Amino acid sequence: MSDTPVIGVLALQGDVREHLIALASADAQARPVRRPEELAEVDGLVIPGGESTTMSKLAVLFGMMEPLRERVRAGMPVYGTCAGMILLAEKILDPRSGQETVGGIDMIVRRNAFGRQNESFEAAVEVDGIDGGPVEGVFIRAPWVESVGAEAEVIAEHGGHIVAVRQRNVLATSFHPELTGDHRVHALFVDMVRAVK
Repeated sequence: MSDTPVIGVLALQGDVREHLIALASADAQARPVRRPEELAEVDGLVIPGGESTTMSKLAVLFGMMEPLRERVRAGMPVYGTCAGMILLAEKILDPRSGQETVGGIDMIVRRNAFGRQNESFEAAVEVDGIDGGPVEGVFIRAPWVESVGAEAEVIAEHGGHIVAVRQRNVLATSFHPELTGDHRVHALFVDMVRAVK
């Protein structure tokens, strides 16, 4: 069996292409995933940034929400950035009407916590488990984590707020590392996938 994991990027909405490039540069075989049969063929999945309410509704519409929940419960590694972090939370503060989550991390997130689109910013973020200095994080209408349960591990904070969390095989960041050319967070995720493959 090849040591190159097959990792999908949920391609319903959001910055899919950038994640495919980042995963490929971190030695994964990357492919877009839109349907349950495509989800069944991957070893791990990235849920990209985008608009979390829209992504939630499209996942239901495409018949993906339940298969996603089942795979996450069964231990498939998943990495969510920004809107992906919101979808991986067990609870959202003030969710939009009809907004559902996949779950996977025992955390409560606040949508758009760092402000609107015009308040986007970049910041150096120290992430536990990633060597070589801080990761450059791009925060675009980013959420933050209000609180985590006992099993969730906080691996990065910025400005006194939790911005990266890991729980077993599930990883989430409120920032976008795929937009920077620094692929160390993706490499960490590829290693997580390889460990359970």
